[in-house]
Amino acid sequence: GLEQHSGLTGEGLGNPPNTSGIIPTSSQPPSSCSIDESYKYVFLPVCYSLTFLFSLTLNSVVLSGGGRRWNTSLIYMVNLATTDLMYGLSLPFLVASYMLRDRWVFGDFMCRLVRFLFYFNLYCSIFFLTCISVHRYLGICHPMRTITLESKRVVKGTCALVWVVVFILTCPIFRFAQTGYDQEGYMNCWDDAIDKEFADYVPYGIVLHLLGFFVPFVIIAWCYSQVVRTIFQTLRRRKSIKTILTITLLFALCFLPFHVTRTLFLLLRRGQLGGCNAMKTVSICYKVTRPLASCNAWLNALLYFLTGDKGAPCSSDAADYTVKPFYYLTLILSFIFY
Repeated sequence: GLEQHSGLTGEGLGNPPNTSGIIPTSSQPPSSCSIDESYKYVFLPVCYSLTFLFSLTLNSVVLSGGGRRWNTSLIYMVNLATTDLMYGLSLPFLVASYMLRDRWVFGDFMCRLVRFLFYFNLYCSIFFLTCISVHRYLGICHPMRTITLESKRVVKGTCALVWVVVFILTCPIFRFAQTGYDQEGYMNCWDDAIDKEFADYVPYGIVLHLLGFFVPFVIIAWCYSQVVRTIFQTLRRRKSIKTILTITLLFALCFLPFHVTRTLFLLLRRGQLGGCNAMKTVSICYKVTRPLASCNAWLNALLYFLTGDKGAPCSSDAADYTVKPFYYLTLILSFIFY
């Protein structure tokens, strides 16, 4: 997955890991197909450690802020910061396992729990970003229709629904993830599924990618396009349009490469695509894109501080946006991340 034992190389997926770092890609490609990924024992611990520190610091500040005027946007942001913080707290276990060269010392239950929490919080973050995008779209493009959606009860209900839906989507991970022992007798925490269960995991993995990322991504992209069109037709602020496009690309950069490479992996391991060379290419790309997805756990909080806009687009504070030269630019910056 995103973290330890990606499975792209078979490690952590039923094939005993080799502590040398040169391991067979899967049970499907020929045995001569091997990948030297010893670099991951330095690269990924460093990336995840930084993500953990940034996520813990920034999201803790967001959650501990007092004296704020609670509105619908802030409710979404607090939920987003909560799931990003929980996401970051799952990383130290993975960092420790990488530093031990893929050895898992925390037991089977913690293996399943850490894997589950990793993906649960990842997709909660994506879903909350989608909710915020729709909320901003309605506030900018259909302000009159948003009045009923400004109810705190409605927003709290939406947030509760997100937690429940994502839990349902990701709870099978708790079953598929498990521990095993390598040839040297060391415990290993598999990410996706062992070989004998992988055929059952593939359909679930594809559905998870579609519902957990690709559908929300389409929704966010559509909301962005409508907001850009509205801004262009009203204020003609080309700088604001460039900003919102930049934020869209940032979201895509964090999540799209990971989900594309992970989907390719599922197909490759099932023998439906390519062979050894394709597996090597996907493996390299996958190792690089995993930390990108993790970065979103602290980028959300960072953008929250940088925007400075702490009011909802349909609140009374937004009524005089034409008098505030920088209000609309701030609103765009906070479109997804606040």
